[in-house]
Amino acid sequence: MPNTAPSVLSATPTPAEEGDNLSTLLEKIPALAAEISTDAAKRDLERELPFEAFRLFKEAGFGALRIPAALGGPGGSIADYIEMIMAIGAADSNVAHALRSHFNFTETLILTPNTAIDRTQLGRVLSGKLFGGAHTEQGTKRPGEVTTRLTRSGDDYRLNGRKWYATGTAFSDFASFSAKDEDGEFVSVLLPVGRPGISILDDWDGMGQRLTASGGVLLENVEVLPHEISTRGLNTLVGRHTSTLRQLHLAASMAGAVRGALTEGTDYVRRQARSAAHSAAETANADPFVQKILGEIAAGSFAVDTLIRESARALDRTAELFGAGDPQKLEAALIESALTTARTQIVASQIALAAATNIFELGGGSATSRHLNLDRHWRNIRTVLNHNPLLHKARVVGDFYINGTTTHLEEGKVF
Repeated sequence: MPNTAPSVLSATPTPAEEGDNLSTLLEKIPALAAEISTDAAKRDLERELPFEAFRLFKEAGFGALRIPAALGGPGGSIADYIEMIMAIGAADSNVAHALRSHFNFTETLILTPNTAIDRTQLGRVLSGKLFGGAHTEQGTKRPGEVTTRLTRSGDDYRLNGRKWYATGTAFSDFASFSAKDEDGEFVSVLLPVGRPGISILDDWDGMGQRLTASGGVLLENVEVLPHEISTRGLNTLVGRHTSTLRQLHLAASMAGAVRGALTEGTDYVRRQARSAAHSAAETANADPFVQKILGEIAAGSFAVDTLIRESARALDRTAELFGAGDPQKLEAALIESALTTARTQIVASQIALAAATNIFELGGGSATSRHLNLDRHWRNIRTVLNHNPLLHKARVVGDFYINGTTTHLEEGKVF
């Protein structure tokens, strides 16, 4: 693909245009969310992947939200991006979750040196391309072990292996895959998803997040060109920042699911629920216990949103320090944003699960109807939370407070 970035980069917006471009983009979010929410419950029941949602997302230009105005983008903050993910998550948390790899890629792109390859990728992002990928594998002794191999074949290379947790790759244009080269070194390759030999299996069998295409990718003798290979580094400064951002993205998807539970629970009470046989109220919407439960769900949603927003602000502060020339301040900000997101996840997880459970207290047996599919919110939240070991997370936070230990906070891994 030709490098189209220079023409885009040369058209740097003025400050007024920057604000106008961003405002115009952000104003499109409610309409996109409304489109995505249509038949979301039915899609989940029938396991219909949301390709149309991703088409609308790409056409609207949301994939470039984080690209700075100086590089031809709208210049959205992390807070802007996380707000968008929560809004999309309220419509369908599958769609929100499946965008995680793309925004991990764009964040890395804007914080790394501006090489020719970066400009090529930047042009792709600005033109609406989405990025996915898969690095984890099944059947290894420990997470992070890689058996996928990259071997030389003449002037090029060949990639062979099977990946797992390919979340969002089915909806993407490009995808990154980890491998070991012939020297046993970890590398990452970035390839067009349609290249021969790449098969997206869509065999994810989790109880939740069923429409994220989070299953496997089969890589069979896939051609890899030399410029498509890069080294991997989780414990770099950028890697640590994006690791925290990936975790916050999942939490924002969870927050969206809580919003979805609140919206659909409210609609259920207004439209369908009946008061219990022993209730003193004539209708469900007049029942004080129904009102109490819905109020608690609303308060839980507000609390989760507030925690997520605070974590987004911490990550914005970290992002601003890249390139500022103050390593000590950047290091402190990286630790603080990792801690803030971890504390958010620990508390928000409990609130979110309680809210998604309490939706069934709003009515009787009809609340469990399959056509309503209200249980998908709990299933989606529980599945998202299983991506991050919350018991270990709490221990790491406690160890920091007691002993000042920062070992796991500095690894760039999910702790």
